[in-house]
Amino acid sequence: MNRFLNAIAITTTLILAQSCSLLVRDEGKPISAATHQHEEHSMGEINHREHSTSGAGDEKKALTQANLKVPSIITPNKSIPILIDVQDLDGKEIAKFDIFQEKLMHLILVSDDLQFFSHLHPTYKENGQFEVAARFPQAGGYTFFSDYKPAGQAEQVSVLKTQVTGNSIASPEIDLNRNKKFNNTKVNLAVSEPTVKVGKEVTIMFKLEDTFNNQPLTDLQPYLGERGHLVILRQSTLLKAEDYIHAHALKDAPVGQVHFMASFPQPGKYKLWGQFNRNGKIVTADFWINAV
Repeated sequence: MNRFLNAIAITTTLILAQSCSLLVRDEGKPISAATHQHEEHSMGEINHREHSTSGAGDEKKALTQANLKVPSIITPNKSIPILIDVQDLDGKEIAKFDIFQEKLMHLILVSDDLQFFSHLHPTYKENGQFEVAARFPQAGGYTFFSDYKPAGQAEQVSVLKTQVTGNSIASPEIDLNRNKKFNNTKVNLAVSEPTVKVGKEVTIMFKLEDTFNNQPLTDLQPYLGERGHLVILRQSTLLKAEDYIHAHALKDAPVGQVHFMASFPQPGKYKLWGQFNRNGKIVTADFWINAV
């Protein structure tokens, strides 16, 4: 581990948000975000802010900060060791975390153009440190949304960034098609309202069928304790905590369907990734939605 730490660069300690099943909202000023410096032992600017979310109940509110540590040189399509240190604002490690959705940490990794998505679950190494391996498909900017719950406190989201050097590839055009195939699963995306309006809660419905017989799926199993999970991100030049929505599946949806409730905070294009467990294999269905 010491050899690894000597070879890594510290990217960013970034935005904290308290979140739950829906949107992380910022009640204050815009939040800036530092990026990876690609120098050994360099540290990005430290930013942290508390966000309020309904449904927190009597849980204690707290501010935390998370440090992302990655190698100074990241090679695309190679397994890269990632370390995340979670601390309080005094720099003291947070030792205990509560399990939520069957894990101690959920780490959402996306390319800044939202073409790449990965849902990771780091291993806790004690003293506030989490470890995981990640792959970066090509050169460009990447953002981590680190979702965790310090013991006895509300759920937190820290936003961290890194950069993979090299020649980046132009992003494909946005595909607004709501019928897609993902291997042997056909997915139709439907929304309860014909037009998705900013600030108005809507039901997002994934209808899943077998591509061979066009029948609703009957082999869906729980994924991380629920019927499915949905991550939504607003297309933005600089991804921030308030661009991130994590929705949980509703109960009692029809056979072969998984439903979610969400609202969209600002006008623009949003990328959705619905994740479902089909007989032990995770299906990740990605779509775009316009909000006006």
